[in-house]
Amino acid sequence: MTGLVKGIIISAVVIVIVGILAIGAGVYWISSHSGEFLEKSKQTMAEGEKFGKSTDNQGCVTETVSSHRQYPALSGAISTQLFLTACLRASRDTPGFCDEVPKRTEFIKSAQWQAEQCAREKLRNSYCPQIFAQVQTFCEMRQSH
Repeated sequence: MTGLVKGIIISAVVIVIVGILAIGAGVYWISSHSGEFLEKSKQTMAEGEKFGKSTDNQGCVTETVSSHRQYPALSGAISTQLFLTACLRASRDTPGFCDEVPKRTEFIKSAQWQAEQCAREKLRNSYCPQIFAQVQTFCEMRQSH
């Protein structure tokens, strides 16, 4: 066996071991923090619902974008999505709110619309499109009822 082959095999084994350790650490973290995460999620959704009862659909999006600016990391993005989902369900209708919102299955149009919304709000991180994906989900559910 040549040195190159041995190096490739050793590298592959190291990558597999590191991957297993990373997965194990992730499972451990999730199992030890799941109760905390669920409680925080319930609280965030309750806050979204409460806020939604006092505003319209657009007010929910405005508040979510403002919150996302303050907490743009992954944990903040998850919280803002939960908040927005609950807020939109509880909020008053905004006339024309869903008129220009594409279906999620219109992949290219959907991605373009999300990018346009993020640019309009001057949000440039990778989690921003998820905010507007929640708007799409809301509009699709509303149209199906």
